[in-house]
Amino acid sequence: MLKPSMNSRYDHAREAADFLLSRTPHRPRIGIILGSGLGAFAQQVQEATTIPYADIPHFPQSTVEGHSGRLVLGTVEGVPVAVMQGRVHAYEGYRMDEVTFPTRVLGLLGVETLIVTNASGGIRPDLTNGMVVGISDHINLSGTNAALGPNEPRFAVGPGSGQRFFDMTAAYSPRLLALAQEQARAQGWAMPTGVYLAVLGPSYETPAEIRAFRTMGADLVGMSTVHEVIVARHMGMEVLGLSLVTNAAAGVSNEAIDHAEVMETGARVADRFSALLLSLVPRITASPQAA
Repeated sequence: MLKPSMNSRYDHAREAADFLLSRTPHRPRIGIILGSGLGAFAQQVQEATTIPYADIPHFPQSTVEGHSGRLVLGTVEGVPVAVMQGRVHAYEGYRMDEVTFPTRVLGLLGVETLIVTNASGGIRPDLTNGMVVGISDHINLSGTNAALGPNEPRFAVGPGSGQRFFDMTAAYSPRLLALAQEQARAQGWAMPTGVYLAVLGPSYETPAEIRAFRTMGADLVGMSTVHEVIVARHMGMEVLGLSLVTNAAAGVSNEAIDHAEVMETGARVADRFSALLLSLVPRITASPQAA
């Protein structure tokens, strides 16, 4: 089967966005992608309209445990939001334009700020199980880039966005990261920062790979996030990345890595994670975005 043209990708995303806008009176300003084990936050959305991904035109379906596959439209502390309970990954067999299709749709819904979350392995020894880490930058070792193919300027939603070549110097907004750290401190805990390295998966990394990643400057490793961020920046969205450390990366400890541990850790920190987002969302809209 031929890959869809860029025109059809835009038209499909527009169709999905129009469908969603017809289902809710809210016009989301903030989009939140919830990674493995973190889907419980969606229960905090008020005035919620919950739509299974299967009901949304052209939307890909998640096949991974811990990704419920629902989009929740509503408000958080009075701020209109769109919350994704789970994502799809390239290792499930999806093309990269399918992996990032939901991010395109969020942008066309009017989302100005994207909060992207994930579960990760801790490479840096001080980043231990259960820590929420603010992503300061990323390294893309997945072998591809979400912006490959013809450029579609109609995906531009922010000033100066939609360009063929676009800046990734501040892919993760320093403003949003500072706000997140401030809210964490107010709740009595410190949020460290780190560089997230993305691999394709689905196999976990070998100890030799982790040693190599450490020399490259990576602090965290996972199988998602970077392509959503690339697409969000292409569209002009401001991005905050939050990573939940669910295990020590291979070779950092002698423990085998198990997806069940990811789910258990997500459940254990659900209250802290939800409290952070509940306090952060209204602060994002109250604080002006840097030019």
